[in-house]
Amino acid sequence: MAKKLLYGFLVGLAAAAIAAGCRYAGWLAPPENMFWQWRVRAFAARTPPSERIQVILLDQNSLDWGRTENRWSWPWPREVYAPIFSFCARGGAKAVAFDWVFTEPSVYQVADDEALGAAFKSVPSSVAAMFLGRTSGDATAWPPDVPRNGPALRGLDDWLARGGAGEAVMPRASFPIPEVAAGAALLADVSGHADDDGIHRRTALFRVFDGAPVPSLGLAAYLAADPGADLRIEPGLLTVGPHRVPIDAAGRAILRYCGAGGRRPAFSAASIIQSELRLREGGTPTVDPAVFKDAYVFFGSSAEGLLDLRPTPASKVLPGVEIHATALDNLLSDRFLRDAPEGAALAATLLFGLLGGVLAALGRKARHSVLAFALCLPLPIAVGFAAYARGYWWPVAAGETAALLALIGAVVVNYATEGRQKAFIKSAFRHYLGPAVIDQIIADPARLRLGGEKRELTLFFSDIEKFSSFAEKLDPAALTSLLNEYLSDMTDIILEEGGYLDKYIGDAIVAYWNAPLSQPDHAIRACRAVLRCRRRLAEKREAYRRRAGVELKARIGIHTGEVTVGNMGSRDRFNYTVLGDAANLASRLEGANKAFGTYAMISEATWSRTEGKFAGRELGRLRVVGREAPVRVYEIMGFAGEALPAFVPDCERALALCAAGAWRDALAIFERHPEDPVCAVYAARCTAFASDPSRQWDGVWSLTEK
Repeated sequence: MAKKLLYGFLVGLAAAAIAAGCRYAGWLAPPENMFWQWRVRAFAARTPPSERIQVILLDQNSLDWGRTENRWSWPWPREVYAPIFSFCARGGAKAVAFDWVFTEPSVYQVADDEALGAAFKSVPSSVAAMFLGRTSGDATAWPPDVPRNGPALRGLDDWLARGGAGEAVMPRASFPIPEVAAGAALLADVSGHADDDGIHRRTALFRVFDGAPVPSLGLAAYLAADPGADLRIEPGLLTVGPHRVPIDAAGRAILRYCGAGGRRPAFSAASIIQSELRLREGGTPTVDPAVFKDAYVFFGSSAEGLLDLRPTPASKVLPGVEIHATALDNLLSDRFLRDAPEGAALAATLLFGLLGGVLAALGRKARHSVLAFALCLPLPIAVGFAAYARGYWWPVAAGETAALLALIGAVVVNYATEGRQKAFIKSAFRHYLGPAVIDQIIADPARLRLGGEKRELTLFFSDIEKFSSFAEKLDPAALTSLLNEYLSDMTDIILEEGGYLDKYIGDAIVAYWNAPLSQPDHAIRACRAVLRCRRRLAEKREAYRRRAGVELKARIGIHTGEVTVGNMGSRDRFNYTVLGDAANLASRLEGANKAFGTYAMISEATWSRTEGKFAGRELGRLRVVGREAPVRVYEIMGFAGEALPAFVPDCERALALCAAGAWRDALAIFERHPEDPVCAVYAARCTAFASDPSRQWDGVWSLTEK
């Protein structure tokens, strides 16, 4: 366990280091962006956009209406936009922001530009668009005919003096025509900000041109409605009136899109123009101007041909004006996302790596590895979702990579080490244990203890009756073939019952149960093996007789007791075997069968653990050679419920009479069953005691030979 924990820890540590390195190298950007998209779309669909922000779109229906109903070709006459301003003012809009840069004079003469400028001026809180860039734009300085009416941004000089802030400074600009610039309350940058893959995940709330801060369209709409709002910047924070916006070193804020697909309900430009014209004529508008009461109104385009559709994590394409509206929505609701603390993100990456490594390392089976993957891989994603709900942008890909690498690494290490372990177990035990038991050890190697230990085992000793005498009659080839077949049959049964084959000693078999694996029913397994071995031998006895001319019978002794079990031998050569008095007693019981003419003798210690699953009879109390303490022994004769010979109950009654000293009564019963070797043995003993009443018996038969 400790070793597995160590290499799981080391694998997890290495995986976390690799994942962190990949993140800082930028190699995890594609999966990170995918995880970003999942979160944005999941939360946007459940977050309704603010009703304080309204959007008017110049959509394809509006273009079609202008062309068919009014014969307006594109670009439209600029005086057409005047009803939009009038309608917004009529409804009581807080501000009107146009996401359209009028950089060139109208093709419909100066009067058309003047009409548009007057429309902007008719709304005191109107915002006109300009465009800032690094390579695009005609102006490199603020034109003298364009008023510098932008907001004052406190702390700007100090902030610009810092490293990354230079990204906010734009060297080139495209300004609107003077009529529009003079009519608008503020000019706003509509260039937007896309990440390296072109996706708009962040917004620059302001940029700097020619030393002057230029707000984005969303921020400008807020400032146009509240020109006295305090605007202050410091590292990591932009303060806008009562609102605090977390920003990065370049002044960018992370957008939290709202509404399904990042969209909000919008009005078509045609419906607004029609409504205003109907109101002027005393008619009923299709849109109630009251919907714009105290609203920030944005005007932009959604028609594909007007080229202002931007990719966002919330949807494949979104009108650019909606991104500006989202920025203002986030500002008003104080729900811009903030970057997770770098230290916390690194710690989480390390944690996910360690967790994946340790869990996979501890797994012993394939299903454990599957469970480790199922637990660890969703965890970084779940943390990312939870952090998003709390207003934090949490990097997921590094944690996911760390967990995945750690899981794979630990599984590979597990496979390599356990592969060697499995090979060792199979090579070490395939001749001594059954396949099912070996599979159990391989499935759970922790159950295998090869060091010396004290353990209660049930021990099995068997020997072929009169093997030496018939071995002399057979040639070596026939003897070897016969013995191999016999040992194979007996061994197969022992292994099938979960026994451990300790050794062969000539024709003798030594085996035991409850090691190296724990087997609570070891006594039952051993007794079942005894009966199966005897029955297999009985089935093949006739075949052995025809084949070799021998009567093959085997005596078996079984005892349950505590022994020392483990690897024993020299430094270079050793065997997994047992030592102890219990092992010697099992061997003595095998030999004690000769004294009774039986073939399967088990001790009381074994018999008492068989839970009544077998049938047999008591043989008495024995004192075997080399052991002072007597042991009560039984002959196991069959499985519980099987019919026993008629002499069994008589024998048990006669034994009780012997214990009471009623030798003649016992003898009378024993003599009824001369076919039973046990009855014959006891009849002889009863005769001896009955003929000499002076002899005393302590209830124990002492054997004089092994």
